[in-house]
Amino acid sequence: MKKLAVLISNYGTGTNLQAIIDATEKKEINAEIVIVISDTPGAKGLARAKKHKIKIAISPKKEDLIKILERYKPDYIALAGWKQIVTDEVIDKFPKRILNIHPGIIPDTKNVKFKNPDGTDAIWNKGKLANVAIQNFLDKRATYAGSSIHFLTHEFDFGPVLERAFVKTQKYDTVDSLYTRLKKKENALYVKVLQKLCA
Repeated sequence: MKKLAVLISNYGTGTNLQAIIDATEKKEINAEIVIVISDTPGAKGLARAKKHKIKIAISPKKEDLIKILERYKPDYIALAGWKQIVTDEVIDKFPKRILNIHPGIIPDTKNVKFKNPDGTDAIWNKGKLANVAIQNFLDKRATYAGSSIHFLTHEFDFGPVLERAFVKTQKYDTVDSLYTRLKKKENALYVKVLQKLCA
């Protein structure tokens, strides 16, 4: 059984964390969550972890993160709303083991755009956080919004992509309505990726 660490912040409600918790408890993922780490004690996801009797740790300084991770020795680290910069030291210590979910469609190579299901160019949203990224889909009148799960690398919002999810935009979408639909896809996407990695 693999060991997982899940990193959260006080941004969001912890739905990706909950999806991972549910899947591990149902044995859909061959893993256990050994630690949930937050950069703030106010993160809503911490209540979810406590409810399921999962150990938690607070790491307000990014430099402290590696000490906690080394203590628990996770096979994979899932960033689920983590807003701190992950230091080069952590990336080097856990190569191809840190998963990030990005609210955009990351291409396989920087020079070639990935395509939406209808053949239009997908939007990468490089450097944009969740709500700004969702607004960008609407501003650009994209036919699809999407998210990518990738291995974290030294290059911001770029790395080997493991899975992508797409949601068709609707004429009267708002940031909230579009993101609500996309979040459901993201939750399922994280479970799907971890199922494959931990098999």
